[in-house]
Amino acid sequence: MIILDYKDRRPLYEQIVDKFSDMILKGILKPDEKMPSVRNLAMELSINPNTIQRAYMELERKGFVYSVKGRGNFVSGNDYLKEERKQEIKAKLTIHLKEAYSHGIRKEEVEQLIGHIYDLQFEETESAGRVKKGIENHDIEDYGGGKHHD
Repeated sequence: MIILDYKDRRPLYEQIVDKFSDMILKGILKPDEKMPSVRNLAMELSINPNTIQRAYMELERKGFVYSVKGRGNFVSGNDYLKEERKQEIKAKLTIHLKEAYSHGIRKEEVEQLIGHIYDLQFEETESAGRVKKGIENHDIEDYGGGKHHD
């Protein structure tokens, strides 16, 4: 579910980029799958369409989506991005594990923490799967904006 945090200091378009890039990297949104239209998503999130357009432009710049004139935006087939992201995460994790070791944090504590984080992440991934279903069914409520009635 795309939920914007108005207390977050980051601009809304960055939050949107992060949410969609996470869903793409996790495989929740599949290659060549159509993204929600700018107009519909803006309406559902009750924000300016220019904000959505800016987020989509950033997603395209980063290689997560591509646009087809007159048809909309689609998820890129980007195995390279996934592999690149995995390598970044492994490098960061190595740095943090070395720091944990130097501060006397035991392997068992790290394993327990990682297990806990994975469990929480799994719940979030299931929730994101419901967003995907909402996108496919064009169900406004699943975008995080509430039901819209004409």
